[in-house]
Amino acid sequence: MKSSARKVELASASDLFSTEQERQDAKLEKVQIIPLSELYPLPDHPFSVRDDDEVMKETLESVKERGILTPAIARPREGGGYELVAGHRRKRACELAGLATMPVIVRDLDRDSAIIMMVDTNIQRENISLIEKGKALKMKMEALKRQGARTDLTSPQVAAKFRSDDEAAKGTGMSGDTVRRLVRLTELSPQLQQMVEDRKIALTPASEISYLKPKEQALLVETIDSEQATPSLSQAQRMKKLSQSGELNEDTMLTIMSEEKKPPKEDITLSGEKLRKYFPRSYTPRQMEDTIFKLLEGWQRKRQRDQQR
Repeated sequence: MKSSARKVELASASDLFSTEQERQDAKLEKVQIIPLSELYPLPDHPFSVRDDDEVMKETLESVKERGILTPAIARPREGGGYELVAGHRRKRACELAGLATMPVIVRDLDRDSAIIMMVDTNIQRENISLIEKGKALKMKMEALKRQGARTDLTSPQVAAKFRSDDEAAKGTGMSGDTVRRLVRLTELSPQLQQMVEDRKIALTPASEISYLKPKEQALLVETIDSEQATPSLSQAQRMKKLSQSGELNEDTMLTIMSEEKKPPKEDITLSGEKLRKYFPRSYTPRQMEDTIFKLLEGWQRKRQRDQQR
């Protein structure tokens, strides 16, 4: 015969002798003062903290004058101490300022949630390189995929609609296309990544050449060095297409990279509203144009006479 007794959970002593307000306060996040020695970077943190960075210098001056105004965010670390989710630059500023502790909000976050927060709180900083952004967004995409696999993707139909790159774009001020291009930079060789860092190759052509095989990327580095030229978007797209068809080799790459690039087209547009004040009201646009060219021809003849003197 089954017992009809129900399991009864007894309240703890702390619950019996504490007020409702005290129990609610215990659930709130609190700022803790934690020794810097107990704060560790989040594993694979992609954002570099450079002492000579202008923002770093400003942060250091602020810490020296006013201390840490905004607490860092950390999560408990398995091996003891805490992993910083947001506040790596503030921690470094505290070290340079000779401080031993800093204010921190400790939050119970799983690793994927910590990665997403870390990326979202850093990605919009102005001094982050394209390569750092690419690595960070790739981490966020992979975290979103794991979260989606665990909770969101309960059916094939939902899974088909889930795009981690579009999700990763949320909260960053970027489009899904920009996120995809930035993440592709992580597929470049270290030499080509450095060229992106040095602003020798722009984002869009760099994302196209990221589809080249490792040997083809190595060959491209040699070709860039010999031709003293980096690929344009059109050249990068053609090399990508030849790579996919198996036709990209030393000869075809050299043919593409040795092409003389057309100078960028520069059109000048003159606003009718701005020009109107220089002409009588009765002038038509055609009369205004004829007058402008006559004046320019006269100006050119004068310059030529001056040069002949």
